[in-house]
Amino acid sequence: MSGPLKSRMPSPGGGAAGPVARRRVAQAAVLGTAGLLLALAPAASQTQPQPSGHYGPTSVAPLAEKLIDAVVNISTSQTVKGPEGAPLPRVPKGAPFEEFFEDFFNRKGGKSPADRKVSSLGSGFVVDGKEGLVVTNNHVIDGADEIAINFNDGTKLKVDKVLGKDTKTDLALLKVTPKKPLPSVRFGSSDKLKVGDWVMAIGNPFGLGGSVTVGIISAKQRDINSGPYDDYLQTDASINKGNSGGPLFNMDGEVIGVNTAIISPSGGSIGIGFSVPSDTALVVIDQLRQFGETRRGWLGVKIQSITEDLADAYGVKENTGALVATVTPESPAAKAGIQDGDVIVRFDGKEVTSMRGLPRLVAQTPIGKDVDVELLRKGQRTTLKVAVGRLTEEDEPVKTAAKEAPKKGKGKKDGDKVAPSRSSLIGLSLAPLTDELRTKHSLGKDVKGVIVLEVDPASPAAERGVKVGDVIVEVAQDAVTSLDDIVKSVDKVKKAGRKAVLLRLEDGKGGLRFVAVPVQ
Repeated sequence: MSGPLKSRMPSPGGGAAGPVARRRVAQAAVLGTAGLLLALAPAASQTQPQPSGHYGPTSVAPLAEKLIDAVVNISTSQTVKGPEGAPLPRVPKGAPFEEFFEDFFNRKGGKSPADRKVSSLGSGFVVDGKEGLVVTNNHVIDGADEIAINFNDGTKLKVDKVLGKDTKTDLALLKVTPKKPLPSVRFGSSDKLKVGDWVMAIGNPFGLGGSVTVGIISAKQRDINSGPYDDYLQTDASINKGNSGGPLFNMDGEVIGVNTAIISPSGGSIGIGFSVPSDTALVVIDQLRQFGETRRGWLGVKIQSITEDLADAYGVKENTGALVATVTPESPAAKAGIQDGDVIVRFDGKEVTSMRGLPRLVAQTPIGKDVDVELLRKGQRTTLKVAVGRLTEEDEPVKTAAKEAPKKGKGKKDGDKVAPSRSSLIGLSLAPLTDELRTKHSLGKDVKGVIVLEVDPASPAAERGVKVGDVIVEVAQDAVTSLDDIVKSVDKVKKAGRKAVLLRLEDGKGGLRFVAVPVQ
């Protein structure tokens, strides 16, 4: 990721850091440990009142001692090629060093001079000691030629196989062959966590294996724009490069998160780290173990958020459910009777409080399961039964509007064309669709509605993203085909006392969306 978000970055290994850098890391580690010792007095790992009146774990030593052997360091190596076409030194024929350069650049089977072995370090944890199953981040092992697991007692095992990986949640499941059962840890419920609960991270920051840090859950359901299922736990427990893939524990010693990313302008911890919640990780890991791949549920709808304006147009609270912009034909949603403009508020008994929540709920639902979907349709609540399908990993085909060939009028010049009739409303200049307008804006014959010819830059419609070439296909969830239809629908909304009118727009690429434009 660009910018200060240092996401999915294992620690550089081997000789990546010089002596000065290593000394600074060591000094920072000592200072960090001293600060932790000053803040935490030794006792049991319980949250108890301190003499100062503050609450916190008096010690995590017994807990750390019990868990640390199940947390591993993961070292990887891969051969990295330099950029193709990189210029090489040009040596004239007959030059004194010609033979030396030829030997240097062509030895070892003709490898490119830029080819080199790169090593990196990350973290992981054992979830099945008998089978030798280790969980880590996908980015820790992605592209690796060799993967080795280093245990706290000094033993080392090579990874036999990567059982599966999931790029969308950045998780991977590795298999080793243990000589004896390995210490392992169990997953707990991240849903039960509350903001402010104490947590502990164990990992391999900067190659300093077996590092223990303590903090709290700073926030839940964080979206850091790393993927479609972002639902991260945020913690201020120190997480640095190399902690990726390591566990985040609750005070019962259960894994409630898999450390994945940090925000850091400098590359070090500033107390903003992110972990994949255990409730998400457990489903993914179980599928990787069974099938070697993820098998996510699929509903077949494109959705958008309920903004303040849309909430007013629908007569609901802001961030209430997920608004269905389009329904994929022949999808589970279409077969169940879900329609464009419906607002999904509950899925399989779980409340949908925002647009982002629905994809996660659907993805984690077993394929083929019949679930109840509660929705709002034109102000009325209704419940439909939906059989969840399977999401294919291939990109869904993008609907492209058919283009029509320009039609030339007999004996007419461009200047002789009759201008379409216009009407100005809510900051928009509108006109009925004509063949010329369809061709100009790449609109297919199947598109029906009224086209936007001009948008007042100072209007609320412009602020909400309405643009020239958009076609209004619905107003207040009623289909429109003429300017008169729009005028009547807007008047109806005004008489009902609504502050905004709900428009459904289609663009030249076939994209459909809802926009609420103020009318008062």
